[in-house]
Amino acid sequence: MFAPRHDPGGAAQSGSASGAIRVFIIDDSSVVRAIFSRLVESEPGLELAGTAGSAEEALAQLGVLQVHVVLLDLEMPGMGGMRALPEIIRRSGLARVMVVSSLTGEGAEHTVQALALGAADALLKPGAGGFDRAYRDRLVERIRSLGRRPLLRADDGADAARPPLVRRLQSPVRPEVLAIGASTGGIHATGQLLAALPPVIGIPIIITQHLPSEFSEPYARQLRDLCGREVELAANGQVLRSDCIHLAPGNAHLTVQRRAEQVVIRLDRRPADSGCMPSVDPMFASLAEVYGAKALGIVLTGMGRDGTEGARTLVEAGGNMLVQNEASSAVWGMPGSIARAGLAAAILHPRDLALRIAASLGRG
Repeated sequence: MFAPRHDPGGAAQSGSASGAIRVFIIDDSSVVRAIFSRLVESEPGLELAGTAGSAEEALAQLGVLQVHVVLLDLEMPGMGGMRALPEIIRRSGLARVMVVSSLTGEGAEHTVQALALGAADALLKPGAGGFDRAYRDRLVERIRSLGRRPLLRADDGADAARPPLVRRLQSPVRPEVLAIGASTGGIHATGQLLAALPPVIGIPIIITQHLPSEFSEPYARQLRDLCGREVELAANGQVLRSDCIHLAPGNAHLTVQRRAEQVVIRLDRRPADSGCMPSVDPMFASLAEVYGAKALGIVLTGMGRDGTEGARTLVEAGGNMLVQNEASSAVWGMPGSIARAGLAAAILHPRDLALRIAASLGRG
């Protein structure tokens, strides 16, 4: 849903003793469990860790199994997937949860809520006749991407990449705009970052999250509830305002331009080199042109390398780039690409990124 392109080198491979990615399936339909189980068992590098027909049954198993990826249906009798999600994440340790549910189609609110609670990704469960090769390939790609990560704790303070990554010196220039780019797992990570920021930072916040159009409004509402800031879906000519979050719609890149004494939004629908819509690259490139050294860019978890070229442009203009660390990322593709390119001034957990942002604004 949130990753148009897959980055095979986005993170280190994790797995069981055999090197396989272990998958656990939670769905009340025995037919769906059987289909997904056969798919996992037929794919090299994947291994079926177990199945459950209810959240209650899953919770009883997850504490004693090694699991890397959980496929979760939201709509089930009893406790249900949504209510059980936080406990599923806790009991499965470092596993990444992908919601695969019919609710991910019409129930955009449910999907965004699940992603905000910590689900890493979401994919629509196919209807009758919809489980074709294209869907199977998409599902397997998502599972592999979520499973390719080191088994480290998100709060261990260690950056997982070896050898150590080169970090740039952070410019002391006070930023006048904060821009955040994210993809897979980004809704949860963005929530962590925004919740840790001071209530007033005195500069505009713009966000590009890889997200289909039908999820834009529910996500905007989720952000309002989470951080208490004003949130606006980006529109042409909209003036950037301090402490307002301007959110890219699902069908256009969010870019900015200077108009007299104001900075306004310009939506751009031209294809981006990354293949993403919206893309982080055009956002950063436009910030480099308008703000130069006074732009602060953040890239959080996500597949692929969208944002790298834009980050390069922003850094060359004197701006700063900070990225999420590997241990706390659902997929360390986007932030990892920027880190490996030597463009990041810091590689931190989202909550620590918030502290660094506050310090750069003199509000730490």
